[in-house]
Amino acid sequence: MATIEEALEIEQIERDIFRGASTKTQLPRTFGGQVAGQALVSAVRTVDPRYQVHSLHGYFLRPGNPVEPTVYLVDRIRDGRSFCTRRVTGVQNGEAIFTMSASFHIGDEGPEHQDEMPVVPAPLDLPDAKTSMSPERLWAMREWEHWDIRTIPQEEVARRDGLAAQQQVWFRYRHELPDDPLFHVCTLAYMSDMTLLGSSKVIHPDEPTQNASLDHAMWFLRSFRADDWLLYDQQSPSAGFGRALTAGRIWNQRGELVAVVVQEGLIRNLREPGESFPPGTA
Repeated sequence: MATIEEALEIEQIERDIFRGASTKTQLPRTFGGQVAGQALVSAVRTVDPRYQVHSLHGYFLRPGNPVEPTVYLVDRIRDGRSFCTRRVTGVQNGEAIFTMSASFHIGDEGPEHQDEMPVVPAPLDLPDAKTSMSPERLWAMREWEHWDIRTIPQEEVARRDGLAAQQQVWFRYRHELPDDPLFHVCTLAYMSDMTLLGSSKVIHPDEPTQNASLDHAMWFLRSFRADDWLLYDQQSPSAGFGRALTAGRIWNQRGELVAVVVQEGLIRNLREPGESFPPGTA
């Protein structure tokens, strides 16, 4: 399947218009992380390199067709001395499938603090998914074959009192990536959509549901490399009415909190045969 370089490839076709590559996939619709990652790359291309991404907020509006490229329209909302803001709309066949606002900042000096990283098993103490998954599950995960994803068993999750649902996942890109920090940020935007909604299912493992990302917000707090191990500490504080709220904190192995993610997703019961939802609707 596609490498992350291929998945994030975009072509500039006008000053603020970009086209994202369609890549080899087995998914019936475009992976949300790819759309978010390509949108962020498009925004980055319109900003002075002095500015670094510090947050993004996106909405998944329609399912994307994975065999068609997505065109990204960038609006230069603001260029200030410390902050820049961009709005990006991803379009297929004349319809918006994704919209995102991204904010960029020139780093300043100020007070510092962070939460402590949970105490969890080290990633290399967990089995590689390539050797531990069933053949059926391994086939389904071919889409992300370039990623090493190791889920911590539920009995070993570092639990916090009062939380409804928790999940913890170590991940890293298997191959060395370019040194450009912005490439690692866009890579993490791609990967952050993977596994997070699953935290809402850990206490409902036997309930069949239709799942899809609805919106996605990220804050980038400290520098990191996506080809080094990162811990995705996830929780789902609430689910109901066919939606689930999820949140994740991402740490590097030095215990530094590098990013925070919040996502709401569709998690509604599957209907009986003959009562399926119309194709392409949510």
